[in-house]
This record gives sequence, structure tokens and C-alpha cells, in this order.
Amino acid sequence: MFEALTQKISKIFNSLASRGKLSEKDVDEALRQIRLALLEADVNFRVVKSFLAVVRERALTARVLESLTPAQQIIKIVNEELIAVLGKEQSRLMAANRPPSVAMLVGLQGSGKTATVAKLAAHLKQSGQRPLLVAADTRRPAAIEQLVKLGHQIDIPVFTKEKGASPLSICMGAMKRADEIAANWVLIDTQGRLHVDEILIAELAQLKREIKPVETLLVVDAMTGQDAVNVAEAFNSSVGLTGLILTKTDGDARGGAALSIRFVTGVSIKFIGTGEKPSALEPFYPERMASRILGMGDVMTLIEKVEKTFDEKKAKQVVGRIRTATFSLDDFLWQLRQVRKMGTLAELMEMMPGFSKLVPAMVNGHEEDRLKKIEAIVLSMTPEERYSPAIINGSRKRRIARGSGTNSADVNQLISQFYQVQKFTKMAASGTLPKDLMGTLRKR
Repeated sequence: MFEALTQKISKIFNSLASRGKLSEKDVDEALRQIRLALLEADVNFRVVKSFLAVVRERALTARVLESLTPAQQIIKIVNEELIAVLGKEQSRLMAANRPPSVAMLVGLQGSGKTATVAKLAAHLKQSGQRPLLVAADTRRPAAIEQLVKLGHQIDIPVFTKEKGASPLSICMGAMKRADEIAANWVLIDTQGRLHVDEILIAELAQLKREIKPVETLLVVDAMTGQDAVNVAEAFNSSVGLTGLILTKTDGDARGGAALSIRFVTGVSIKFIGTGEKPSALEPFYPERMASRILGMGDVMTLIEKVEKTFDEKKAKQVVGRIRTATFSLDDFLWQLRQVRKMGTLAELMEMMPGFSKLVPAMVNGHEEDRLKKIEAIVLSMTPEERYSPAIINGSRKRRIARGSGTNSADVNQLISQFYQVQKFTKMAASGTLPKDLMGTLRKR
């Protein structure tokens, strides 16, 4: 998300930094370019107008223009105002005073509502909660079957009733079931339609009055841009929302919905969907998102992904082998697989400060193919070859290439890359990396 916007804003800021001292004219020209970039990213015009007015007022103070680093001061102002537009602070789920807490998820068909209910359940389960999924979408064909299948995949119970039951009777039955199994969260997948209409709104409003959820969350497709904002306004004014979940953000290169929806509706974004996996739901942090937009990375989210993904016991074993110079291709393959669990190479690079601008040059959509090729080559080696790549001669390389469907040049390239990684890890273990890099690693 924000790929195009990030590139444009980074270019604008680089131009400002190259000028040294700035005049009012320089600031106005930069803001004009930012305005165009935001509008091209499908950001609501009201958001753009208000945002730039505040930035200009703050940027044109004498203290900013006469400082030694005016460009850095303006970047700081833009960052702070972006955070304000996105919601200032993280908005967490509210829990009821007495369990179970009920969350009703609403939205249009095609927004990913049913899949998102399951992802939210998986998120709550991972944090130690006991959720119950409720299949109350009786309108869309196969919606109930889809939720039952997803519940089975993530090992979370799903409450259903016989065909023909009303959404209200399903929800009331689910509340009794939650008490029986001691579930402390009840997540309701409600009915949707292809468009906002009076009947849909009336059904959801009545259901909300009867079950009194602590959370009414709108699931909205980020790729629909301004339509997402319009849908959110309609649902909020008629049903009343406590939060938003933006889905399909991994396919939204512009990001206009994320930058507009909180400002226009006043409703906080609580989660963003970043893929199809059950784990692809992230809490929304305004500060981290603003940092990504400005190309400053998102180190905290990256660290959290690492902590969730890596097996701590296995990681310690690998670190031990690195320190004793016995780091093998098996360890290399394990690390590769762990990284793949965290997301695509492009997603990970965007979280690293300064790397977002390199994504288009370094990632061309074929990284998954290259990772699969590396895995095939390593798996075609014998245990002895993985432990001691130095024994791999010409005939062994040809055998490995045939077994992996590659060629000898690919095998040579992998072995060369492995030796580079091995050299780096040995330096890190011995503390002989450059001082500035060692300092960064210690902090992390």
C-alpha cells in the first residue's frame, strides 16, 4: 500500500533537502506537488485541503524556515499531521464488563467480510482469548459453509442453525452457546449486499438493537478508494460504527481510502487485512502507517513479525552454530522458510527504513520463483553437501542441477550467496562488523 505515493513524496522531500535554506515559494511548490500526489492516490479532497492548510501554516513559521535543517523540520511536520489524519493513536477493541463481548461485523458483499471475521477470531485466539464465530449471513449463498470451513482451519468453533433461521435467532442461540463453552468473544458475520440500501441498513440496525454488541465493525475494501469512504459514511450515520477494518490493503497501491476514511467519518481504523492467510490481519497503528508513507520504514511491525514467526528454540540453535562456524545450508534453508512466512520480500523491505525506495528496483514480482528455486537446489543436495558445500565439485553440481530442474550456474550462484551470508553471520557473531552497523544490531 502507498507504493506510488511514497515514491513521489520521497522525491519531493529529497528535492527540498538539496536546496538547503528554504523560502516561502519553495514550501508552496513542495506542497503543490504533495497535493497532486495525494489526489492521484485517491485521497479525499477535503482531507487534502485540510491537511495541507495545517502543514503550510506550521511550515511557514520563522523558526522552521530559519532553522539549520528546514527540510527536516517540514518532514517532521508532515509526519505529525499524517498521524493526526490517520487517528493519532491505536484504537483497540473494547471488551464488555461481563463476558462474552460481542462484535458485529458488517459490510457489503465482496469486501472480504466472512474471511475477516475468521482472521479476527484467529487474532483474538493468538492473544489468549476464546472466540466463537457466528454464521448469521443467511443471504449470501455458501457464506455459512465458508465460515464453517475457515473455523475448522483455525480450530475455532462456529455456531450455525438450521436452514431458514433468522439472523436474530442465530445470534441469540450463539449467546447461549458462548456461555456453555465459556467463550469470551462472540464474532458475528452479518448479512451484506452488493450496495447500500434501506433494507440492509434496517436489518443491521434492528439486529444491533437486539444483541447490543460492544463493537460494530465495518469491513471495507481498501481498493475501492473513495467508494470505501462513502460506504463508511452511510453505515456510520445509519447503523453507528465503533471501528473500521480495511481489507485487501496488500493490493491497494494508492492508499486513498486509508488516508481519507478516518478523517471523513471520525471512526477509527482498528485493523488492516494484508493478505489471504488467517494470520494476515494487523492492528492499525497511525504512527507506523505514517512512517511507511514517508518511506521511513516500520521497524516495530517488522520486529513483531519476526517474534511471531521464528521458532525461538530453533533460532537459538542456529545462532549457536553461527558462533561455532558450523552454519550450514540446512540452517540457510530454515531461515529462508521463516522469512517467507513473514510475507513477500517487497512487504518486508517496505518496513526497513530507507529500503522502500529500492523496492521497485530490487523486486520485480519474481522473488517467489527465486526462493522456490533456492529451496529446490538445497533439497537436491545430500546431507553431507549441505553441511560442507566445499565438497560440491563439477559432477555434483550437475547432479544437483538435474535434481532441482535448474542449471550449474544457478547452483554456483546459490553457493556463492551462502558463503556471503556465512561470512556476514561470522562477523556479526565475532563483533567485527563496522561499528555503526554493530550498534544498530545491538539496539534491535
